[in-house]
Amino acid sequence: MNGDERPHYVVCGSDPLAYWVVRSLLATDSADGRVRVTLVVPGRRRSEGPDGRDVPGVRVVTAERLDEAAFRRAGLAGAAGLALLHQDDVGNMHAALCAQEVESRLRLVVRMFNTNLADGLRQLFPDSAVLSDASIAAPAFVAAALGEVAPTHFRHAGRTLYVARRDDVRQQDVVCGLAVTTDPDLVRVLPADEAAADVVLAEATGRPAGTEVAARRLVRARRRRQPVAVLLRAVRHFATRKIGIAVLVLLGVIAALGWLNARAADVSWSEAVYLTLVTTLTGQDPDVNKPVAAQVMQVVLNLAGLALIPLITAAVVDGIVNARLALHAGRVQPDRSGHVVMVGLGNIGTRVMAQLHDFGVEVVAIDKNPDARGAPLARRLGVPLIVGDAGREETLRSASVDTCQALVVVSTDDGTNLRAALIARSLDPDLRVVLRLFDGDFAERIQQAFGIGISRSVSYLAAPAFAAALLDRAVVATIPVDRHALLVTEVPVVAGSPLDGSPLSAVARPGEVRLLAHTRPNQKADWSADPRMVIQAGDRLTVVARRAGLTALLRETTPAPPPAPTGPPAARRPQE
Repeated sequence: MNGDERPHYVVCGSDPLAYWVVRSLLATDSADGRVRVTLVVPGRRRSEGPDGRDVPGVRVVTAERLDEAAFRRAGLAGAAGLALLHQDDVGNMHAALCAQEVESRLRLVVRMFNTNLADGLRQLFPDSAVLSDASIAAPAFVAAALGEVAPTHFRHAGRTLYVARRDDVRQQDVVCGLAVTTDPDLVRVLPADEAAADVVLAEATGRPAGTEVAARRLVRARRRRQPVAVLLRAVRHFATRKIGIAVLVLLGVIAALGWLNARAADVSWSEAVYLTLVTTLTGQDPDVNKPVAAQVMQVVLNLAGLALIPLITAAVVDGIVNARLALHAGRVQPDRSGHVVMVGLGNIGTRVMAQLHDFGVEVVAIDKNPDARGAPLARRLGVPLIVGDAGREETLRSASVDTCQALVVVSTDDGTNLRAALIARSLDPDLRVVLRLFDGDFAERIQQAFGIGISRSVSYLAAPAFAAALLDRAVVATIPVDRHALLVTEVPVVAGSPLDGSPLSAVARPGEVRLLAHTRPNQKADWSADPRMVIQAGDRLTVVARRAGLTALLRETTPAPPPAPTGPPAARRPQE
């Protein structure tokens, strides 16, 4: 439409995932200016975090609905790909159907949580990628909760690889070094000296991956206290404060009247207790021959009994109701230790809870909404769900956060997440806290100020996979290391590219790219290729790289665009 021959990608979204996907697309070929990006957002911002509309070099189109008119204004006709990133599965499916009316031949990438809808969408659009940012990012939260540096385990070219600490694997199983994490303030990825890396990529040879090892240690170390604790907590929830005070006051009045009755009837203390209880609860036969004082006290005690019996009945009924409500809401819980407390059962929290449960780790969930997305799954798995505000100390104490293995805070409210993390740290200064904060700058400042060093951004972890799917590039795995994201991908070498005819040693760049395997056409992958081997067109390079390093490698494996014609300038058309 405007004569620009660069591939055009349309991204629809208004949250941090859209921001990071746009950043990833622009970084892909920014040096050669080969990609155009149009971002479709609503008129008003729907969150305080970045949504991509302020990223330089992006054309922004505002639309309240993703319909055919909006897609035409965004220039979808002739576009190379469309990413639908809203957190509305049905809305994304409807938008995909509308987009098909504008451009039938389109690479479609859709964000979805519901697996049934995802399968249906794949059937409708064969050339589509349906991804869940929660599924992509959840393993990183699981690994952080279990004290592992990264969760990734994947299969490629006949080998199953996983990320582990060098001390946890045999030397012969190490494929390459990934990062040096001995200094938490200066994590170095893909170091030039592989032997210095304490985090490595290793081959699984019948031994469980690092996350599974950590989970097994946690399960073995877990201790559960006796059910007596449940009874003691139930007693605390048995009756309301007002009814309890009323019963105590009335009992005090009856005790005083019983003492006066004992003085009036001139009986011993034990006889006075007996007469008082019988008179109050059941009454006595009237006796006109009694002294006047004894008759008066009998009448007063009978009147007090009329008030005491309803109060006792109310306390019992109220206590039973409160106890049942407390059990249903999860407020009455046994004291635990060695478990994981999960705050927030949205998309990411549900995935993390399920994976921890699959590993056999005991989980206690907290959410202020009893009908949260993950609540039905929690009940089905038998995971205790405490309904309450995680930003309150009593809620965290009811989950035994002071004796838990880790606290994973992944609600959608940064304020609640931060309060829960700080309160938990005040209860246990050594507690491992995995904190989700949407604002990356805020996360770094919190890390420096409070020493909460394990923070994760779902959008940052998932964006590379979405961008790669939109570009129709196969990302084998994404490896989160601290706040870095490493991509494992297979890159084809095109004839006439800068690497065509170069040695394999030209692929590696310390801190940016590391070669894992080299594959000739119709041959098996060579995981220990000679670095002097010459690269040929059609070869495939399996690498682990940072995003910037992968961008540079992609430019070197594809031929440069043809130069613009250098003939005499065309005659200018007269201005109208």
